[in-house]
Amino acid sequence: MRDDLQVKLGERSYPIRFGADLSADVRAQVTRLTAAGRRAAVLTDQNFLAAQGASLRAMFGETPTLAVAPGEGSKSLAGLGQVLDFLAEQKLDRGGSLFAVGGGVMGDLGGFAAASWLRGIDFFQVPTTLLAMVDSSVGGKTGINIAAGKNLVGAFHQPRGVYVSTGLLATLPPREFAAGAAEVIKTGLLGDAALFEQLEKTPLTVKSPDLAAVIRRCCAFKAAVVEADERETAASGGRALLNLGHTFAHAIENVAGYGDYLHGEAVGVGLCAAARLSQKLGHIAAADVARVERAVSAHGLPGKLRSPLSFAALLGAMMRDKKVRAGGLRFVVLKKIGEAATQSDVAPEFVEASFCAVGAA
Repeated sequence: MRDDLQVKLGERSYPIRFGADLSADVRAQVTRLTAAGRRAAVLTDQNFLAAQGASLRAMFGETPTLAVAPGEGSKSLAGLGQVLDFLAEQKLDRGGSLFAVGGGVMGDLGGFAAASWLRGIDFFQVPTTLLAMVDSSVGGKTGINIAAGKNLVGAFHQPRGVYVSTGLLATLPPREFAAGAAEVIKTGLLGDAALFEQLEKTPLTVKSPDLAAVIRRCCAFKAAVVEADERETAASGGRALLNLGHTFAHAIENVAGYGDYLHGEAVGVGLCAAARLSQKLGHIAAADVARVERAVSAHGLPGKLRSPLSFAALLGAMMRDKKVRAGGLRFVVLKKIGEAATQSDVAPEFVEASFCAVGAA
């Protein structure tokens, strides 16, 4: 019996399907589209094509495929143009569908291209990294980076379906797996203290017997948050909570240069900075900060910057972040392990001290 999830968003509802190998499911979806006279196209990256070419063929056969350069560099205006030109070449009309196959970059780029092409066509997520499986493939946030900041250009565009094939993680480089673990840790800190404690006792690896269960658990948590606040409009809390550590992380990615840190690596540092900030605000104890730092380190993630970055530059990047409200920064802070809240009017010296504690200068 299938153990799928349904993201319940009215007419935009869609299933998240789980399995070790969902090649047949994806192929069946392509067949259904083709039988209905609807064109399909595939976006992936060159690393996945090289590592999992057989899986790609099993899923899509001869479906037209664009493989772009891996990494955040493709999540750009130029990368978007490349995908849109591809969709034009394939003559996708409004009945067409795009399958985004890869990590978070492919999902964000492909989703935004689908939202933009002919003012919106269907797309499907086939996440191939841990980070994409537990986080970015669910919820409909799509976008690209520009010089001013990460994900400042984008759209809410929900997929029509998500296919989580855990077997695809077998060829994922260890650094990429660790990056995905950052989002798993984040989920535990946000709203699942038992999950965080489990990660403390036994760090997650690609060989963990409970890997598939943990992925589903994270997806279920995110689906519930998205259902309650799809477009992040809640005055407090809501979907914004999913940004725990991300205000710091996005600034790190912007100042260091996109690609210097994997997104999950920047999130690892960001979670440690957010824990420090939460302590300074009087919400958690030093022992809790140490727990966060140990969990991040145990999963092969940096808890501090690899080399110093200017706090002034980091603050400038933070002030351009899309989470700024009425000219002020809004942070996600920990009330305790397993519970978070949004907070505005944070003293600038607390922000600086928290960032300097993880290596800003």
